[in-house]
Amino acid sequence: MAGVLILVRHGQSQWNLEDRFTGWTDVPLTDTGRAEARTAGDTLKTYRFDRAFTSLLSRAYETLQIILDVTGQPDVPIERDQALNERHYGDLQGLNKAKTAERLGRDIVFAWRRSYDVAPPGGESLKDTQARIWPYYRARIEPLVIAGQTILVVAHANSLRALVVALDDIPPQDVPDLHIPTGVPRRYVLNSAGVILERGYL
Repeated sequence: MAGVLILVRHGQSQWNLEDRFTGWTDVPLTDTGRAEARTAGDTLKTYRFDRAFTSLLSRAYETLQIILDVTGQPDVPIERDQALNERHYGDLQGLNKAKTAERLGRDIVFAWRRSYDVAPPGGESLKDTQARIWPYYRARIEPLVIAGQTILVVAHANSLRALVVALDDIPPQDVPDLHIPTGVPRRYVLNSAGVILERGYL
């Protein structure tokens, strides 16, 4: 029996709205972000989840709660773990992205934001983020999916980018083009051997 993995990036947060580097700073969703979460829930109404996973940050947890409420599944067991947190942006956290690019240079800021292995000062690269999320996924999430369960993961732009890079075997040179939209569920279907049979956005 095939299992299903659903990935959802949390809705717009206050610092997304303000174009600031957020990282591990715990900022709330905006009303737009909550609406995005409700839309994701509407998309997922036909799915029955066995378990859900999210980060320790409230914007992801609230998105997950909204999705479960909209789908009529508020009692789905939830596991929260730091491994699913957004990448840590180090010294950039709280700074405006556009102003930082103007001050320090667009090329280096683009590399910090979009590349695979360039880390911002005091922070994590996407490769660093993948080094914590992939072992967690293999140990805690994948065994449930290949056992035939339907699993929901609600996390962040870069923690999900790191996971998708591994799941889709995306080479480092193509990573800058990888974008995870807010509130749009991405589905993977895996067989009992862990082979991905289907993938794509819903």
